[in-house]
Amino acid sequence: MTQKNHLKISRSSVEALVFTIVFLAIFVPLGIWMGGDNLLNTIMRTAHGLLLNTVFYLMSITVLTGALAKLMSEFGLVSIIGRVLKPLMKPLFNLPGVAGLGAIMTFLSDNPAIIALAKDKSFSSYFKKYQLLSLTNFGTAFGMGFVVIVTMMSFGQPGGALVGLVGAFCGSIISTRIMQRSCLRSFPELDAPAVEEPATGEFSDELQENDGRQGVFLRFINAILDGGKSGVELGLAIIPGVLVITTMVILITFGAGPDGYTGAANQGVPILPWLAEKIHWVFEWLFGFNDMRLIAFPMTTLGAVGAALGLLPTFNAEGILDGNAIAVFTAIGMCWSGFLSTHTAMLDALGFRKAISKALSAHAVAGLCAGIIAHFLFLLVSLI
Repeated sequence: MTQKNHLKISRSSVEALVFTIVFLAIFVPLGIWMGGDNLLNTIMRTAHGLLLNTVFYLMSITVLTGALAKLMSEFGLVSIIGRVLKPLMKPLFNLPGVAGLGAIMTFLSDNPAIIALAKDKSFSSYFKKYQLLSLTNFGTAFGMGFVVIVTMMSFGQPGGALVGLVGAFCGSIISTRIMQRSCLRSFPELDAPAVEEPATGEFSDELQENDGRQGVFLRFINAILDGGKSGVELGLAIIPGVLVITTMVILITFGAGPDGYTGAANQGVPILPWLAEKIHWVFEWLFGFNDMRLIAFPMTTLGAVGAALGLLPTFNAEGILDGNAIAVFTAIGMCWSGFLSTHTAMLDALGFRKAISKALSAHAVAGLCAGIIAHFLFLLVSLI
């Protein structure tokens, strides 16, 4: 056996040992506290309930928003919105005006949509290199925004959702600006055009107005069908995150039922609220959280905002979901929207892995700022 093969075997053995220890350290205490049978039944019933009551509900929203987004694109509304946002890009984000199109695309779909634009030379020719890299932070701050806003409004708090949208917008500015400053400080060579050829004329892509060669009715039908199909794909994509991540978060967030541990859904050991209680004043002052179970939402959003949305029906049933929580959740949910799972892939696609830590740090700060801004803005609006 060669030394290289021996090292591979040793490494895999260590990984297996570490995984086993961590797995047992998590589930053995939970099993002892709840009872082994109850733990297994709770996991299965929670996942089953999330699939039936949350995933399909979210999928219905993604299908409808997908169809609406495609209609907005097909009949030129997206292009008009992009032009309206164009004058704001430079003063607020230090980005070319065409970046507004990227914000709309990610808002209507998901974070990686910005990369499809960034890799288009006719689009990236408007940017300097450090600005192009900051699109990962800029796009992530708007990712799945349409789905998040519509979902939040469905819980009867449209005002809170709109306040949260303002908070997310502020967070996007903070994240993009920090990323740009950090990149320029560490990599001065990035202060150069992203594409050698200068940009000429107007950027034109599929989101520009349709030339009208097809009939209006046919374009309408094709738009809602194609958009709905993309919504189904997005709804399917969030299933693993909702079922796995949300089930685990619920398991360490909520306690026993009125009759103790019975193996029912949404039971668990409230480890997360217990830890949050140790510094409860931080969450109460910065976010206005009166119940520490609410901290589960921003923590879940770090991995997948779709999974975090799966917590809302449970929060609502527990009576702890108010307007302030909706505002803060909307701001953090949009701004973070699973950036831990997308930033690495996005920067890798742009060929600059060295900036991953800077992008993550900038966005972590921005997400917290977005939630804080949303909280205090909601308090201000409530006084009016």
